[in-house]
Amino acid sequence: MHVRLSANGQGLFTLFPRGHSMNCFRFAPTLILACGTALAQLPAYAQAGAVKPEPPAAIKSFDVTAIDKTADPCTDFYQYACGNWVNSNPIPSDQVRWARSFSLLRERNRYLLWQELDAAAKDPKTPLQKQFGNFYAACMDTATVEKKGLTPIEPALKLIAVMPDAKQLPVLLSFLENHGTPDGFFNFGVSQDDKDSSKQIAEIFQGGLSLPDRDYYIVDSPRFKDIRAQYIEHLKKMFTLAGDTPEEAAKEAASVMEIETALAKAATSRTELRTPANRYHIYTLANFEKLAPNFDWSTYFKAIGIGPFDSLNVATPNFFVALNGLIVSEPIASWKSYLRWHVLHGQATDLPKAFFDENFAFFSKTLSGQKEPEARWKQCSSMTDRALGEAVGQDWVKQNFPPAAKDSMDKLVAALEKSLGDDIKTLPWMTEDTKKAAEEKLAMIRNKIGYPEKWRDYSSVKVSRDDLIGNMHHVAVYDRNYEYAKLGKPVDEKEWGMTPPTVNAYYNPSFNDINFPAGILQPPFFDFTIDPAVNFGGIGVVIGHEMTHGFDDQGSQYDGKGNLREWQTLADRKAFTERTDCVANEYSGFEAAPAKGDAAVQKLNGRLTLGENTADNGGLRIAYMALLDTLAAQGKTIDDKIGGYTEAQRYFLGFAQVWCQNQTDQSARQSALVDPHSPGKWRVNGSVQNFDEFGKAFNCTKGQPMYPANSCRVW
Repeated sequence: MHVRLSANGQGLFTLFPRGHSMNCFRFAPTLILACGTALAQLPAYAQAGAVKPEPPAAIKSFDVTAIDKTADPCTDFYQYACGNWVNSNPIPSDQVRWARSFSLLRERNRYLLWQELDAAAKDPKTPLQKQFGNFYAACMDTATVEKKGLTPIEPALKLIAVMPDAKQLPVLLSFLENHGTPDGFFNFGVSQDDKDSSKQIAEIFQGGLSLPDRDYYIVDSPRFKDIRAQYIEHLKKMFTLAGDTPEEAAKEAASVMEIETALAKAATSRTELRTPANRYHIYTLANFEKLAPNFDWSTYFKAIGIGPFDSLNVATPNFFVALNGLIVSEPIASWKSYLRWHVLHGQATDLPKAFFDENFAFFSKTLSGQKEPEARWKQCSSMTDRALGEAVGQDWVKQNFPPAAKDSMDKLVAALEKSLGDDIKTLPWMTEDTKKAAEEKLAMIRNKIGYPEKWRDYSSVKVSRDDLIGNMHHVAVYDRNYEYAKLGKPVDEKEWGMTPPTVNAYYNPSFNDINFPAGILQPPFFDFTIDPAVNFGGIGVVIGHEMTHGFDDQGSQYDGKGNLREWQTLADRKAFTERTDCVANEYSGFEAAPAKGDAAVQKLNGRLTLGENTADNGGLRIAYMALLDTLAAQGKTIDDKIGGYTEAQRYFLGFAQVWCQNQTDQSARQSALVDPHSPGKWRVNGSVQNFDEFGKAFNCTKGQPMYPANSCRVW
């Protein structure tokens, strides 16, 4: 299955991708939610028009009512800043995580997007509106989805059924990909060369799993054993819905589980993949074919239509060695079951209600704790944005992102760049040569704000009002061909990896750029009417977070041109690693979920979350420095008060209230395994306890939990 591989970036928050994607290993975002298989499958089956959307309430940038004044900010600042909000805002039944900033703003943006899509579906004014209006209309037309049944995927299922032997896998997989049909197996695409960012090369990566992470298949614990048993039952139910007898379904389910478990054992862990060298292995095409000779790669590459290439990055070689063995050791009947499953699973949310409901029951309810699906208008708005984002985004930004917002953001970014530069100059552990190199890299960071300078052209994508799966297939082929066309071409440094309405931001080390979609440049993150302290605590820390990603444990391995190259001295790298080790060990002690039933206490993985935690800590520090400069220019001080709180206190409260959240136990446990971000509580407490200015702002005593005698600091 092809996925986009080029976004080698890190964001604020982990987005829920549609299905499982290699991008989740390369694109470890700052404001995204979970990689691998989505924590909750985004689309939700519901009758079209059953619920009329209501305009969302305004979101406060600074909410005094959220504060729990019975809590001691020096003991648990998250509880102090967010306690009342957490108690008063239970998780809605159609969500698995509910956050004061991200969730509320996402709902607002999606409502505004729905207004645009609904109007376009009813009365389009332009060719673009007709295209995305028809896509939305087809998604909302559940009666037609029900009537068509499995007809849209029958060609794929029939070809799988008649496959004579495993030698035909390359031909079959290329057919599926050429028609936009999900097939699992592995991920192939085009990406920047890590060691020469001016080049775009072929790249192949592990894949083929349906559960959120390899641990779900191989960890021997009561919780995972129970999930595996429920997964097998889900497989059997899906195969039965597709026409199997119970006996056939049981046999097919066992085959799928056997193959996916073998692939999981061969897969490289998420934590290991955070080291760029662990996912960079250049092979000649001839040597790659020798690595996995039981699959006819030449036939596959020719059939999918990608241009010629002599070498490629085999990101996970051990996976392909294992896959090579499986191709001959597994009987052809097992491969048919596996492929049939991935066709069903990859499109379950676009199939009739029985398939959708069963998919939701396992992947959303069992794995993530989501009680009910989202309303159809929500899912279809999100699907249209993901499918035709830069078409939809053109009208969206005209209505929701005025030029003044972009100008103000430019000034904020400049202020944060100055602060990070000042921080680099004063770092006690870094030598002058490395400081100079760091300053050079900082000066080379490109800033992308709001939306692309040049919009992507979707005119070739066929969209019908009565063919949801056909539309999804056409978009998948368009996206694949768009990526394949990059092979051997100059890198487009102006390209974006997120759509304009997205509530997120990211840093891409291969581009050495920071990207802030218009969707996040709204209250509560960014508010013209609020005082600087709250703005710097909100969008200021977001900006600082993304900049710091250029200098975290991953980003610091890339130079200013985006090349994987050591630019620190040996002594400085040693000092840097000592400091990042401090952060990793600190966060590994934090609890993501308490013991519950057969499930033990779930701790965070400080190595998996190291980049995001480093960025949180650095962003908080440099945004504070930028605030001091801004206040000084206005003739104010950090001790001036507004509404009973000093500017310093409002800054830290503004930062903390970005991360107020509630999350289901199932989702929290899954996040701890797959999400490179810490949960809200530790994004707040972990950051402030490492920054002495917080303790001073709230008059804490040295040695209290939020003002420890010894703390971690990288930047």
